[in-house]
Amino acid sequence: MPIDTWLICLLVFMIVASIVALEIKDVLSSIVAVGVVGLAVSVSFIFLQAPDLAIVQFLFEIFALILLVRAFIRKDVHVLEPSKSGRWILGFTVLGLAAILVLSIRVFRLLPPFGQPLMSVSRHYLESGAAEVGAANLVAAVILDYRAYDTLGEVTVLFTAILGALTVLRVRARNRKEA
Repeated sequence: MPIDTWLICLLVFMIVASIVALEIKDVLSSIVAVGVVGLAVSVSFIFLQAPDLAIVQFLFEIFALILLVRAFIRKDVHVLEPSKSGRWILGFTVLGLAAILVLSIRVFRLLPPFGQPLMSVSRHYLESGAAEVGAANLVAAVILDYRAYDTLGEVTVLFTAILGALTVLRVRARNRKEA
């Protein structure tokens, strides 16, 4: 099956999971549905040949899931009361997500065939990267020289997610000790 078909299937899956996250009454189940959407984004990055983004998305999604579950684990905040405007919100949400799906299918058709470089930049990296940078490892040269700011941003996101998870876990442990 072509990669475009897999990406469209993933997009449909993410839209369905988003609707489930919006419509489910239990907050923890909604958090899990949002986590499923994030993990599907990670899988789509793998299909688009961006394993570094897939790893960052996967780790960030796991940490975010831990934080949200720890924050909403109490029993008194799980069930939400139904709202009167729920049907209007659901209608607008479904229409918006359907529009995103239709527009995304057009974008997926513009992608080059799977396995071909997306840009000429990657060809430049392969042809002259070792000579320009002087590194023996071309992958390290690309990550640390050509894409240094991108790598710094990814490391910052991971560091922030870890700090947030540790903060929530320590606060919960401290509250449990005091009680």
